[in-house]
Amino acid sequence: MRFTIDRIDHLVLNVASVELSAAWYQRVLGMEREDFGTQHRTAQNRTALKFGGQKINLRPIDANVGSWPTGVNADPGAGDLCFITAIPPDEVIGHLHDNGVQVLQGPVEKAGALGPILSVYCRDPDGNLVEIASYQPL
Repeated sequence: MRFTIDRIDHLVLNVASVELSAAWYQRVLGMEREDFGTQHRTAQNRTALKFGGQKINLRPIDANVGSWPTGVNADPGAGDLCFITAIPPDEVIGHLHDNGVQVLQGPVEKAGALGPILSVYCRDPDGNLVEIASYQPL
């Protein structure tokens, strides 16, 4: 049987502190927090960050591997994420500065999934690399 993938539904980030990470993604990137649990066949409460039609589940480093398996590297800070926004890079940089977030690089030209993007880079509280990019009109 042959199949294709339609889209990404969710990603999981291993985090040192669910509360700290959730607050950062809410404040800095405007994501919506969702807490869920037993309805998803787990006794463990979970936290997700929703945006658009996707979400990021926050997996605490002390989560039970038997009920919530993870990748080989379960350390916080191993992620490299790219988010798309409609605002230009100078406004992203201003927003990051207003929230006390250090800009590592940008704006720089990169290749996005749909064409050229301008990207700004920072880190979340766990050290994950966060790229905030916008597609530029042709």
